[in-house]
Amino acid sequence: MRDPLVRAELKRATVWFGLAIGIGLIVLLIQPIMLLFAGLVFAAMLDGGARLLGRVLAIPRGLRIAIVLLGAIAFVLGVFYMTGVQISAQWSQLQVTLQAQGTRFVHWLSGMGFMPAQADLMSFGRQLVGSVGKLTGYVGTVFGVLSSVLLVVAFGLFIALEPRLYQRGLAWLVPSRNRAQTQITIERMAHTLRRLMAGRLAGMFFEGVLTWIALSLGHVPMALLLGILTGLLAFIPNIGAFVSGVLMVAVGFSAGPDTGLWAIGTYFAVQNFDGYVMLPYVARRTVDMPPAITLGAQILLGTLLGFMGLLLADSITAMIKVALERGSEREEEKAAAAA
Repeated sequence: MRDPLVRAELKRATVWFGLAIGIGLIVLLIQPIMLLFAGLVFAAMLDGGARLLGRVLAIPRGLRIAIVLLGAIAFVLGVFYMTGVQISAQWSQLQVTLQAQGTRFVHWLSGMGFMPAQADLMSFGRQLVGSVGKLTGYVGTVFGVLSSVLLVVAFGLFIALEPRLYQRGLAWLVPSRNRAQTQITIERMAHTLRRLMAGRLAGMFFEGVLTWIALSLGHVPMALLLGILTGLLAFIPNIGAFVSGVLMVAVGFSAGPDTGLWAIGTYFAVQNFDGYVMLPYVARRTVDMPPAITLGAQILLGTLLGFMGLLLADSITAMIKVALERGSEREEEKAAAAA
């Protein structure tokens, strides 16, 4: 053991064993890790709202966090209270409409020869639903959903109340020579996540309201419910817009060809407004994420981690982007100092 060569080899073996154990722990603990990251996203929302409120109200941070949280809860409960009966009725109607339209579409494809037999189609559908990811079984029950939401809210609330405390704690986990740089990286990640969530919430609001107004003008059934679903699905870039478009078109054609064409026009109008007006404005002020990279991250993380991976793919990609950019900056600083 006193031989320097033996000690060096033991250190090297310890590093490799530690790396293998770390990878194994990540695989085993991926479910709570994703829930904790969701808590960080929620904390970024609360922190952004508290900072925005602090520009007009000189009150303690805890009170600002409480106002933001209570305001969000009051808004959601108020919307469902005022339109709860209508949304409930439209939700039941939406399920029936989508089932009827899906059956009609499948029969049309089968008649054209583009679709396998019904038994093969049902088998394919079961396989597809059964492979949505590792987290589905964890949050697939009502108890799992409620407990997961409570954990995310509690974790995010604790971090939002004292973000500096946790930033310093993370910085102290690295060697002292890297603490200052780690602190800068963490602050940039937090700043990026706040701006990303602000842009995402703004896009959700505008897409939902514009969809509701446009569909109401065209007398499309279930316009309010479709507007709410479009706004919620806008939290998932790319894929959310496609899903909301399918819902819109299916419901529109259930009321007739003219209404279906209006739904198609509404979808393209809202998406063009979001893509050419809202998204560039938000990207300049938040995080400019290339759509192809975001879509690729959604495909990979959605396959590996299920719905939670799909939901948080853009946030995770943004954090990786910040870390890589900061690493490049440090390399450039070292090169400039050496020169």
